[in-house]
Amino acid sequence: MDKKVKTFAYNRNIPKNRPKIVVILGPTASGKSDLAVEIALQLSSGQAKKSEIKGAEIISADSRQVYKGLDLGSGKITKKEMEGIPHHMLDVANPKKTFTVSQYQKLGQKAIKIILKKNKIPIICGGTGLYIDSLIYNRQFPEVPPQPKLRKKLEKLTTEKLFEKLKKLDSRRAKNIDEHNRRRLIRALEIVIITGKPVPRIAGSIDKTAQFDTLIIGIRKSQTELKKAITKRLYKRLKQGMIAEIKNLRRRGLSWKKLDDFGLEYRFISRYLRGLLNKKEMEKLIIKESQRYAKRQMTWFKRDRQIRWITDKKESFHLIKNFLNK
Repeated sequence: MDKKVKTFAYNRNIPKNRPKIVVILGPTASGKSDLAVEIALQLSSGQAKKSEIKGAEIISADSRQVYKGLDLGSGKITKKEMEGIPHHMLDVANPKKTFTVSQYQKLGQKAIKIILKKNKIPIICGGTGLYIDSLIYNRQFPEVPPQPKLRKKLEKLTTEKLFEKLKKLDSRRAKNIDEHNRRRLIRALEIVIITGKPVPRIAGSIDKTAQFDTLIIGIRKSQTELKKAITKRLYKRLKQGMIAEIKNLRRRGLSWKKLDDFGLEYRFISRYLRGLLNKKEMEKLIIKESQRYAKRQMTWFKRDRQIRWITDKKESFHLIKNFLNK
């Protein structure tokens, strides 16, 4: 085992009596969900833990998995894949409505309290950096409700102009946003325009007033490994019925625009269904944009020095054992 794993000081400034939380994060297609379930199963079976801990439950931190009906396209874990481990923050939002990070934070914090009351370890698992940070750092978000009049004006702008506008008003947020996602661009602009301030930045270091003692494990994959995993995953999901899922969302009343706003698989399959792309173009764009998305995720994660990066899942078991028994 790496000596760094043995000697790493986990949040030394945080008193020992604070509740412990584990985070499993990484770019898309890196295997986060599988690892989180495996860790939860080990904790539930009595391995690598103190006697008073009665297992673990998982909290999803994914900006698309919160929506009902966005299953294959978002990579939502199935009941079978959960292997009996309870999961929270899945299917909590209507895809026809806006769901904000503030809403996620409130529901996620409630889930953490429920899990801790059972003397279990909450495992936050996902790739949406802002959602993860909203739970583990003591941070307040501006309560900016949707602004119908402002949105109406912003909707008239092209996606390119929305992105240019955000770059002028908040260049930092523009660097970490999907420049093709109108929904997120408009939401970011709402916050900036209404508050007169940049979109809140989440600190990359532990806040001394934070209520949790947190171990953050990041899965590191090479670009070659990720591309291979993204490609394999895409064809598996297509076989499982991802196109049919998006057709069903249309039948349930989701607009083409809303589907486009959900990005990646939803964006390019909906364009394929509209005849704007052929199947090969659709597949190629999903793979290409998924790789770009993975890079944006890593840009976000690299700001946080607390993350313990691993390349082998065995490293995570050593880290967790040391963390829980320190």
